[in-house]
Amino acid sequence: MSLFTLATYSIAMPVKPLIPLAFTHNEHHPDNKTVTIIAGDAGGTKTNMALFRADEKGVTQLREARYISHEYNSLADIIIQFAANEWPDRICVAVAGPVLHGKVKLTNLNWQLDSDAMSTALKVPVAFLNDLEATAYGLAAIQSNELVALNANTVSAEGNIALISPGTGLGEAGLYWDGNAYHPFAAEGGHSDFAVRTEQDIELYRFLQQQFGHVSWERVVSGPGIHTIFNFLTTVQRKTVPAWLIDEMKNGDPSAVISNAALHQNEAVCIEALQLFSRYLATEAASLVLKLKATGGCYLGGGIPPKILPVLQQDEWIKNFIDGGRMKALLEQVPVYVILNQKLPLLGAAHYAAFSMR
Repeated sequence: MSLFTLATYSIAMPVKPLIPLAFTHNEHHPDNKTVTIIAGDAGGTKTNMALFRADEKGVTQLREARYISHEYNSLADIIIQFAANEWPDRICVAVAGPVLHGKVKLTNLNWQLDSDAMSTALKVPVAFLNDLEATAYGLAAIQSNELVALNANTVSAEGNIALISPGTGLGEAGLYWDGNAYHPFAAEGGHSDFAVRTEQDIELYRFLQQQFGHVSWERVVSGPGIHTIFNFLTTVQRKTVPAWLIDEMKNGDPSAVISNAALHQNEAVCIEALQLFSRYLATEAASLVLKLKATGGCYLGGGIPPKILPVLQQDEWIKNFIDGGRMKALLEQVPVYVILNQKLPLLGAAHYAAFSMR
């Protein structure tokens, strides 16, 4: 049974029952009409597409496909290929980038999208959501076995919710609690300035500044960030790298190789890289909680947290999360969860299309 019941616009968070989820646009329930939807989740690495049916029983997925984003010239090409002979009534796609007036340039992919232009070209209504905003909507479909609590001892809480998702980039969003319902909204905090705490952090900052000028949290709290931290440790701090690791990194995704070597092969430099990544994730997650006053909880989404769950479940992670100076007492009361379901942006886009698009 889902924790969130969308048909009545209610969600039950793990920390208390039945908290309503309010859609921020006009709500149009399909009633007795069946609506077909193509929902997507487009990012710098992959684009997931799925066909859904929405009716009085809810939203049901019919089929799904995955595409390598950079192999296509445009999102429209993927939609057309996926749709084939099953053209939908509505299209909604979660995208990795800030959406302004229906337009967006993806942060880590050379696609520029315009919902009005695509609606005209494809002859159906098209909407774009920031991928983290879509993830927030996707909480309507999450199951109880798709969440792992990192601080299960916290008391039941009420208030805003923070959502932070490291993957190809670093996505952030929030859910505003108005006393009766939650309202999802997008944020771009992943591109705010990286904050240092230790001498090692200062060295890392200078290493990154020489390469990029502006140093954001995304430079360290993301998949590429794990590789960046590793490069800092092995070049600036001259940590030893075994030959076998160099060979594996040449033949695979470096960040995945580093994480695997830390988790399963006990390689010292990889362990240190992953520990630094983990600390930075905890620090920025806590910062987002404080900025949003997210006493309702902090959810860790994206592709990385489930893969490094043993690291996040160590006591050190929560210690870093609650290391908030005078706000430590507040942070200690904030529930923190890792989202195991990687399809929340896709599901959120489908739910938005079903209940919030005209």
